Amino acid sequence: MKVLLFSLVLGLLVASQGEAQTDNSQFTGRWISHYNAADNVETITEGGAFHTFMRYIEFDEENGTILFHFYVKENGECIEKYVSGTKEEDFYALDYAGNTEFRLVSADNNALIAHDINVDEHGKKTEVVQLFGSGDSVNSENIEKFNNAVREKGIPEENIRNIIDNDTCPEE
Repeated sequence: MKVLLFSLVLGLLVASQGEAQTDNSQFTGRWISHYNAADNVETITEGGAFHTFMRYIEFDEENGTILFHFYVKENGECIEKYVSGTKEEDFYALDYAGNTEFRLVSADNNALIAHDINVDEHGKKTEVVQLFGSGDSVNSENIEKFNNAVREKGIPEENIRNIIDNDTCPEE
């Protein structure tokens, strides 16, 4: 009987772990854009809304919000942007370049991999995968995770753009 009770308690404990939400506030800090990929490549080339040079992301789990500090380039000039959003289910809803859903696919202290679904002002849907690093380089394991996420979203490899090598915007 004790074994049966122990098995039941252990089973419930394991099942509850799958439902636990990660506290993303542990990932608040300096993040640098390394690579972007999109099914609509125009959005991640210079002048595109997702050709971004990230500087800082703040996850506020207590209030259910997120804040981004980044730059975009227009005609070669770096334009500073701040965008905030609210947590809804498993994503953050942003009012940026239309409506955007931002999800973390993978996260550790060295890299964040995000998946964005954007529907612009004209109703065009774009899928974006982004790799952010806490420093100027990311390890091969995180690059492989990024490449896997790109494939999973059906984005062609030729639509991957190296962002960090073109980042001439001000540091944080």
